[in-house]
Amino acid sequence: MGALNHLRVLDLSRVLAGPWCGQNLADLGADVIKVERPIAGDDTRQWGPPFLRNSEGQETTESAFYLAINRNKRSITLDISTKEGQEIIKKLVLDSDIVLENYKVGQLKKYGLDYDSLKKIKNDLIYCSITGFGQTGPFAHRPGYDVVVQGMGGFMSVTGEKDELPGGGPQKAGVAIADLFTGMYATSAVLAAVVHRDRTGEGQCIDLALLDVQIATMANVASNYLISGVSPKRWGNASPNIVPYQTFKAADGWIIVAAGNDSQFRHFVQTGGEAHLADNPLYATNPERIRHRDSLIPLLQAMTLKKTKSEWIEALDHANVPCGPINDFEEVFANEQVIARNIKMEMTHPTGGTVPLVRSPMRLSATPVVENRPPPLLGQHTSEILKERLGLSDADIQALKNKGVI
Repeated sequence: MGALNHLRVLDLSRVLAGPWCGQNLADLGADVIKVERPIAGDDTRQWGPPFLRNSEGQETTESAFYLAINRNKRSITLDISTKEGQEIIKKLVLDSDIVLENYKVGQLKKYGLDYDSLKKIKNDLIYCSITGFGQTGPFAHRPGYDVVVQGMGGFMSVTGEKDELPGGGPQKAGVAIADLFTGMYATSAVLAAVVHRDRTGEGQCIDLALLDVQIATMANVASNYLISGVSPKRWGNASPNIVPYQTFKAADGWIIVAAGNDSQFRHFVQTGGEAHLADNPLYATNPERIRHRDSLIPLLQAMTLKKTKSEWIEALDHANVPCGPINDFEEVFANEQVIARNIKMEMTHPTGGTVPLVRSPMRLSATPVVENRPPPLLGQHTSEILKERLGLSDADIQALKNKGVI
């Protein structure tokens, strides 16, 4: 089931970036074993409220944060600081294709679980290491957190309202974008390494850093600086490269207008009864609109106040001008397009109820994503995995429990 159903992944990562990669691989069919600390588990299990409620309406210990990023995996609890735990990891590695980890640089070496050590027992292993700052450089041993990296990587310098306006100043994203993008880059890198291994038989180590990813995902903003030598500034909800490409206040709320070319701008102002603005040489082309932004935007804002949100969206949709509302999440999941695409899904959960989740956006025609496992309870599959992969008996497993290894 799934394009990657031939792959086995041993996921030693915690929190967000690594587990996000693991969930992507699991959604595509890989057998992903999530290795967690006994008793405590992944840190995100405690990152709530909100927590999932069971069928009786009672609050469980499964946080919404954890549930969002651990679908389709199996969970095993294992103390990797023990010799027995390390031996179990090594045995699991022998019939795994991929290892994911996000420990501090050098931390796994003392356990013999770093890439160089594991490569000796499985030379075609694909080992993906995710850290804040990478395996090299003066910051390599620093812990990396998403919000810190958003600041260091330039994102917060261009996000937020302009300093001179009310509420101006640097602003982080509403979600952990450095972590999430790193998880996505990790997914791509792992799959590239799988292709290379299948062609050559050679495994490899993947070194992913949150800071590297944050800078890379600044895309055209970083390019603007490299080409011009001028540091980009914050534009709030506007774009430095396209005008108008921002929010506007309508008669009863806010709308987004994204006029990406001169034709769309003309249709926008024609719809608002101000067609003459498109004929004005100061506003006729995007470079001129950029230069004369300060005079144009107040004219457009006065125009958009004449209609309601729904009137604007209907009219601009008819005129083929990209536009939309600013939805809260109640409105997001009530949206007819979201409903038609089945973005929201529910899975039966072992606590006795169901868990609502956001479906994977990957739509493959021949090997569709299959949601066959809800996010696992802590250690839910420990015995199953030890019997299946290592051939341990019930007595062996009980002995490991007695020692606190699992």
